[in-house]
Amino acid sequence: MRTVLVVLFDDVQSLDVTGPLEVFTGAEKLAPGTYRIRTASLDGGPVHTSSGLTVVPDSTLADAPAPHTLLVPGGPGARAPDPRLTDWLREHGPRAERLVSVCTGAIVLADAGLLDGRRATTHWAYCAELARDHPAVTVEPDPIYVRDGPVSTSAGVTSGIDLALALVEEDLGRDAALTIARHLVVFLRRPGNQAQFSAQLAAQTACREPLREVQQWITEHPGDDLGVDSLAARARLSPRHFARAFRAETGMTPGRYVDRVRLEHARRLLEDTGDGIEEISRASGYGTPEAMRRAFLKSLGTAPAEYRRRFRPAPATDAR
Repeated sequence: MRTVLVVLFDDVQSLDVTGPLEVFTGAEKLAPGTYRIRTASLDGGPVHTSSGLTVVPDSTLADAPAPHTLLVPGGPGARAPDPRLTDWLREHGPRAERLVSVCTGAIVLADAGLLDGRRATTHWAYCAELARDHPAVTVEPDPIYVRDGPVSTSAGVTSGIDLALALVEEDLGRDAALTIARHLVVFLRRPGNQAQFSAQLAAQTACREPLREVQQWITEHPGDDLGVDSLAARARLSPRHFARAFRAETGMTPGRYVDRVRLEHARRLLEDTGDGIEEISRASGYGTPEAMRRAFLKSLGTAPAEYRRRFRPAPATDAR
């Protein structure tokens, strides 16, 4: 039996707590005796979440059982943690088999020195702060979760569910994790290195109408010629002026934006259709399956066929 201990504190984000707890509880119901789930706070008293929900922990941290998986959620309270909590984590964190954070819980782990020398992520809005305040931590702002040895950190709120599902899959296998995902009505499809944002969200919306039109055109026509010359002509600008203006107004180069849009388009087709790899590579603007394969390996660390196998939902069973 693996003890999962969730640390509670005032102003914790409720979904950071309940999301992973639902996953581990579902696993325990599926395979009784697998997990023992406990919550604890410094003094054992009720804590008030950032949404106003009151949560009563099972015990004080001092009385909590030694955890296999120690999970630290995020929320406003994690950005200025009680020094006693930091001290407790500094002492007990290294003893856990797995150390996990959700959202800004990574800040608490970093304050306790538990992320030094490791790769980590947190909510996109606090990645720069985490990197600035903890230079010994390699902060990766894009992935929804990062696993570095026994330490796993995840991005904002719902990514804690993705990470918890990955941990259950590691413990009990893919079928168990998929069953839990279906029960929670979420897809077991998001790899840890999937970006926190879509290309459209990651990039700022351009101020000038011609550039906004180009952004929309790229999204709607990923298989077209999206070279700088072609896009510049659509914006009625010189290629040099277009490239400079696009980067200034969106925060990324045209090429980077196109790459992200094409990758997302290909991913969606792999997840949601039965189209062949060659057809998808053409529709997404890669031209050839090999070009798409290289893009997937570079960005996601897996080939398109393997991505489809792993992240496409299984067909629904006909209940009639």
